[in-house]
Amino acid sequence: MSKSFAMAGAALVALLGAPLPAGAQETGLAAIHQWVSVGRKTCMESHYHDGNGTGKTKKDAERAAVQSWESFTIWEYGQPWGRYAASESKTATCDMAADKSFSCQVTSRPCVIKVVKRAKRR
Repeated sequence: MSKSFAMAGAALVALLGAPLPAGAQETGLAAIHQWVSVGRKTCMESHYHDGNGTGKTKKDAERAAVQSWESFTIWEYGQPWGRYAASESKTATCDMAADKSFSCQVTSRPCVIKVVKRAKRR
C-alpha cells in the first residue's frame, strides 16, 4: 500500500468520525497533497485528476470528461477544488470510434481561487 494512499485512508476515517459543521464544503483530504501558489490560485503541486467522457460529438465527449473530472474532484476535496476551469496544467485527448462517436480524457491539477478580502471604505 502506498504511503499517500494510506494517508488518504487515515484522513477519510478521521473525517467520517468527526462531526462537520453545517455547510462545510471541503473534505479535508486536499491537505494530504503539497500546494503551490499560481497567480491568484492555490493548486496541487504535482497531483493530477482525470476525467473521461463519451459523446456523439467531440464537444459532447469533452463536456462529459470535464463533468467527470469535476464530480470526482468535488467528491474527494469539496466544491472549492472542483472547478475544471480553475485547474492548471490541463491536457485533453479525444479519439473517434468506428461508429463516429468520441471518447475524451482530461487531466489537470485541482486549484482553488484565493479570496482577497478588501478593506472597507469609510
